[in-house]
Amino acid sequence: MTEKIGLMGGTFDPPHVAHLLIAQETLSSLGLDEIWFIPANIPPHKTRNHLTTSEDRLQMTQRAVNSNTKFHVCDIEFDRSGPSYTIDTVKELKRRHPADYYFIIGGDMAEQLHTWKDISTLNTLVTFVVAERPGYYAGKCEIEGIEHIKVPQLDISSTLIRERCRKGENIRYFVPEDVRDWIRERELYGYRPKNST
Repeated sequence: MTEKIGLMGGTFDPPHVAHLLIAQETLSSLGLDEIWFIPANIPPHKTRNHLTTSEDRLQMTQRAVNSNTKFHVCDIEFDRSGPSYTIDTVKELKRRHPADYYFIIGGDMAEQLHTWKDISTLNTLVTFVVAERPGYYAGKCEIEGIEHIKVPQLDISSTLIRERCRKGENIRYFVPEDVRDWIRERELYGYRPKNST
């Protein structure tokens, strides 16, 4: 049988527990074999300055998934220069590792799918899976054939975690402990916790 692999792309700056929950729910709900996390090298849709280094984001993502044998990190987007367009990544994955791919996105991203590069072709190469996030519902999405899954609602974002780090506030249980250790050791996002918790 053809493998069924979920793909979860993003900056993962940092990866957090909501990413992991969405991945696990997708794995279970759709009966997938694995989930591959794909940190973006140069994300085309992100305009934020001061993106954490590729090395740090890759390390944090690896640390986030290392306790789950069904989760893997794919560094394919670090093999090339320029913006990380999903269509290019998926074509290369299909060439290297033929499988049925399921591309996981949040409801907020689903509304923008029509703006993605070569979306018509991409939609023939993957099945899009929309995991509903707090405050978003993908009812406006114009792309056909999308799978929808419901996940427990955690209103946690990388933006929130970076802001808490900047203020020296607690991020325990927002991110896996190995990720928190890396953030603390590297003082990422200006993180200097006010106490050991």
